[in-house]
Amino acid sequence: MKRQYLFVALFILSVFAALEPAGVAAATPGAAKLDRTILPIIEPDYPPIKELDARKAKAPPRFEVKAPKGAPNVVIVLIDDMGFGTANTFGGPVAMPTMDRLAQEGLRYNNFHTTALCSPTRQALKTGRNHHTANTGSIMETATAFPGDTAVLPNSVAPVAEILRLNGYSTGAFGKWHETAPWEISVSGPFARWPTLQGFDKFYGFLGGETNEWSPLIYDGVTKVQPPHDPNYHFTTDMTNQAIAWVRYQQALTPDKPFFVYYAPGATHAPHHVPKEWADRYKGKFDQGWDKQREETLRRQIELGVVPAGTQLAVKPEAIKDWDTLTPDEKKLFTRQAEVYAGFAEHTDHEIGRLVKALEDLGELDNTLFIYIEGDNGASAEGGMNGMFSEMTYFNYVQETVEDQLKHLDQWGGPETYPHMAAGWAVAFDAPFAWTKQVASDFGGTRNGMVIHWPKGFKARNEVRSQFHHVIDIVPTILEAVHLPEPKVVNGTMQKPLEGVSLAYTFDDAKAKDRHATQYFEMFGNRAIYHDGWFAGTLHRAPWETENRRPLTEDIWELYDVSKDFSLSRNLAKENPQKLAEMQKLFMSEAVKYNVLPIDDRLLERFTASAVGRPDVMAGRTRLTLGEGMTGMMENVFIDVKNRSKTITAELEIPESGANGVILAQGGRFGGWSLYLKDGKPAYTYNWLGLNRYTVTAPEALPAGKATLVFDFAYDGGGVGKGGTGALSVNGSKVAEGRIDRTQPRIFAIDETADVGIDEATPVVDSLGEGEQTRFTGKIEKVTVEVK
Repeated sequence: MKRQYLFVALFILSVFAALEPAGVAAATPGAAKLDRTILPIIEPDYPPIKELDARKAKAPPRFEVKAPKGAPNVVIVLIDDMGFGTANTFGGPVAMPTMDRLAQEGLRYNNFHTTALCSPTRQALKTGRNHHTANTGSIMETATAFPGDTAVLPNSVAPVAEILRLNGYSTGAFGKWHETAPWEISVSGPFARWPTLQGFDKFYGFLGGETNEWSPLIYDGVTKVQPPHDPNYHFTTDMTNQAIAWVRYQQALTPDKPFFVYYAPGATHAPHHVPKEWADRYKGKFDQGWDKQREETLRRQIELGVVPAGTQLAVKPEAIKDWDTLTPDEKKLFTRQAEVYAGFAEHTDHEIGRLVKALEDLGELDNTLFIYIEGDNGASAEGGMNGMFSEMTYFNYVQETVEDQLKHLDQWGGPETYPHMAAGWAVAFDAPFAWTKQVASDFGGTRNGMVIHWPKGFKARNEVRSQFHHVIDIVPTILEAVHLPEPKVVNGTMQKPLEGVSLAYTFDDAKAKDRHATQYFEMFGNRAIYHDGWFAGTLHRAPWETENRRPLTEDIWELYDVSKDFSLSRNLAKENPQKLAEMQKLFMSEAVKYNVLPIDDRLLERFTASAVGRPDVMAGRTRLTLGEGMTGMMENVFIDVKNRSKTITAELEIPESGANGVILAQGGRFGGWSLYLKDGKPAYTYNWLGLNRYTVTAPEALPAGKATLVFDFAYDGGGVGKGGTGALSVNGSKVAEGRIDRTQPRIFAIDETADVGIDEATPVVDSLGEGEQTRFTGKIEKVTVEVK
């Protein structure tokens, strides 16, 4: 390790020495170009000035780093959880006029691939390296202790935003991040892997994997902000307003300075939240069911030329029922789920259209490299066979019934729901492929449509490009378009070489030979390898399955000739075992090369830090003392109260007028718990997944003065997710007791927090109101949480 640091130091010193004379010249008009392979670019070392009087002295030229002359703006739009067969631009049933317009004025890519899951795709997209090289083998919340999957981006893997910023760009990120390790998301940081220290001058969005579109957990930079309690509020609209305002402001002040915008909405990831009028646009349009939709989508895809003629639909998974065999209630529920999802998608495209219009109004659209990616993976089948009213049921191994979900049908997609759709729709929205998100061994999980629009950059219009490419190819494409070299050193750290290749060679040459010859895929044991037109992979576990199908060493591999089989419909493993063996050997070689091994094929168990050995802010802690004003504590930085007994002790001061409101709450409307006063009476409510609520209430209000309120929960034991008995005590005397029949074993919420003195975002107890209405009106001296 010391030898490595010595090498880096000597390398940087040699570069400084070589650049010293050129550095001065580079700051002079007409001088040699700056060396942009070392970032930040080295400032010239000017000789000392010996003149006493400034009036007689000549100032040296001002050193300023500017982007290369004529460098385009760059915009990346990354939709969440949208499959290849969703947008009408790629033959799907959902109208996405903005994507369609950009495609007609640019290029459609029908052989572009992602990693099958969100965090890994995002890190690969923004670093130009494979997701294991970026230590993001899976999502942030399931990181392990092994290299390749630690969730900590190495300094040797600088993101493109930092490269562009250090080369004279303004940079802004809006929407979903999901690239910061969960144990680093608190006031204690560290903030090195938050967006504003990953190259972005501006960040407005959420840090986790999903958010409630009606009540999101938003950060502006590193500061948590409260969205307005406005019935017309929607996060996608809010983030678009922020993006447009930032670009306009930046261009007003520095019109000659190019910008990089990363626009990543939470849509169309669950929860599927959209204004009702957008969902109602699709009333009746999915009544034909998912089987017919797949057929119709393939027909349109072939007509559009985004899928080769003769392509067959891959056989859908056995677990997905034929639509004609469903009950009337199932069809009623499932069609509304699809209507809401489709409305969510079109609404998102509409908001992207507002951003495009803003760029057009500024006169910047034609010289903007605009990359619109239809999904960071395939559509999500995590809704299981029935879909979900509360997506938190997925993370807690609870299967919702059709009957229970139908009770919420009229509210579907609104603030009262946190919904997901049935897996049959995910397969349909991934047509013509068989599988979905999480399945890295099938193109349904990894092949996503992409549109590139850049009128000043290439001549081709409304054409299809079919060269094999991967999300790691975006950074090299940007650097080539901007005329920037791949940096060797960034912020004093030697950089690992980019692992992608630029797509620019395809811009004006539809028949150009593929330059991305080999690519591995792996996610939770689902794994595959592509090489020169061949694809081999194995399905280790379906997204709706809680157990792996077989041990890793016993997985059954399939083989496809993708040069002739676009949809992976003809398995050639038995016909060509020699080729399959060759591909399996290549996968292992690539897996070793890129830190893919060892493979951890667990899923929900990995949400528990102690199970996989990743950092945990509360590791070993059994007691946490909190005070007023401590809000916004995400689940991974709060003491874990699940599957165990706990005691909450609150030292309060009650005014003469009495007190109401939340003392301490964790979670929200779709899962969590709250200790509070209502009508002055102490109460504790456990909200089980938004499906059941268990409340223990004291018979009398607390009198004025100091009071010690204690809630004891005695867990039944005997496994996870069990119930227990809750008891309230005031000043040492028990005042109430009651049963809590069930608890959540894994997660309360993805984007809800623990809060002292208020219940932010959605409330655990709806009758207390929302936001400021839940604020405690007495004084909280301190609250202590102990677990046993």
